[in-house]
Amino acid sequence: MAVVSLRQNNPGGNGDWLTGLPDRGGCIARLASLLSDPHGRDRGVAVLWLDIDRFRQINHSFGYVVGDSILVELVRRLERVKPARASLARVGADEFVMLVPQAAPDEAERLGHKLVGAVHQVLSIGTTRMRPSASVGIALAQPDEDGHEVLERAERAMTEAKREGGGRSLLSVDATLPARNGKYLAREELAVEETLHRALEMGGLYLDYQPIVRITDGAPLAAEALMRCRVDGVVMPPGRFIPVAEKTGLISHLGDWCLISAAEFLVRMHARGLDLKVAVNVSRVQLLNPAFAKSLHGVLAYTGIEPGQMELEITESLFMDGTDTVRRNLRAAMSAGFPLALDDFGTGYSSLACLKDLPAGKIKLDRAFVIDLARDRRAFGVARAVVQLAGDLGVAVVAEGVETEEQLQLLGEAGVTAVQGFHLARPMSESDLLDWLP
Repeated sequence: MAVVSLRQNNPGGNGDWLTGLPDRGGCIARLASLLSDPHGRDRGVAVLWLDIDRFRQINHSFGYVVGDSILVELVRRLERVKPARASLARVGADEFVMLVPQAAPDEAERLGHKLVGAVHQVLSIGTTRMRPSASVGIALAQPDEDGHEVLERAERAMTEAKREGGGRSLLSVDATLPARNGKYLAREELAVEETLHRALEMGGLYLDYQPIVRITDGAPLAAEALMRCRVDGVVMPPGRFIPVAEKTGLISHLGDWCLISAAEFLVRMHARGLDLKVAVNVSRVQLLNPAFAKSLHGVLAYTGIEPGQMELEITESLFMDGTDTVRRNLRAAMSAGFPLALDDFGTGYSSLACLKDLPAGKIKLDRAFVIDLARDRRAFGVARAVVQLAGDLGVAVVAEGVETEEQLQLLGEAGVTAVQGFHLARPMSESDLLDWLP
């Protein structure tokens, strides 16, 4: 594939350097112009946000020069299916926005499918043939929205399409849910971010602990540290503040705080003569930080704990992440003596290759399998097969989300030796955990 450019499409403009399309600023200006025309808004303005699925892998496999040429070819395909009245802009490395005035919902959805189909046509790179895929989010401008808000809804719809597997288009339904309207969502996220800053400054963060127990006799083996946030007497659910922390980068500060606090907990347990391990969740943002290994060594130096006492729980996608910084940090953690556990096993990138090359000594079977044990024999078969294979590989298995006695019995039959869930113990404060321990 020859390296080509589309710059001639936008001569003299301040658009994208590679494709000649308008850039993000040009896209916003064009959308603002469409929305400022009352007749144009009344007749409908559709925003289609397109993201090339797994494009980073293409760049890593073939190099950025070939990647740029692929982008140019994909832009040509998009231009061929673009309505004459529509405009196309490049708003990110592999992200594009199409603005379509006078668009009805059914037309916008049909166009979304066309864009996905255009990208998915066979593409030849030398002797290699591939079929790229794309995720498309669609939003129709509402009477009270500005350009940034409708763009945000389209991007969120695209993200949801990608989360559902990619290679599809999805129409945003946020407009029918006022609480999720971009305007209110942005304000809510700002409020959550401010609350997190206050929690860091005023000591509003704390940890609860959920025991992990041996299935045969309920003996405690470890406890998972779960971050909580309380400001002005109000507890904010993790599902509300963790996504905002990840989006704003605050998760690095929260993660460092969690590591130190969990280590101090271990020191207090050791002083009481209790030999209890603690598991701490580690985010991708933390592992992308080149200083993460220094943070781990700082925890050891500050608290004096043995690294084997603190287990780092990592999601499947992080174990499969090819980013150099992530891999270096994982190797550094293992070299320092921190045991690793694979969290939420079975919901992401599970494969035999993953298990074969797994650097973790433990996998945590996701609650999705546990919930279906009683009514789905196949779920039981999967659990039993995972336990047997993990045992052959010398990897321990912990089942998460155990909520009934029947699930506990079935997990025992499947060979699971350690469990965690409300049926055994709910998350609790440190003082309650001390009372709960035998």
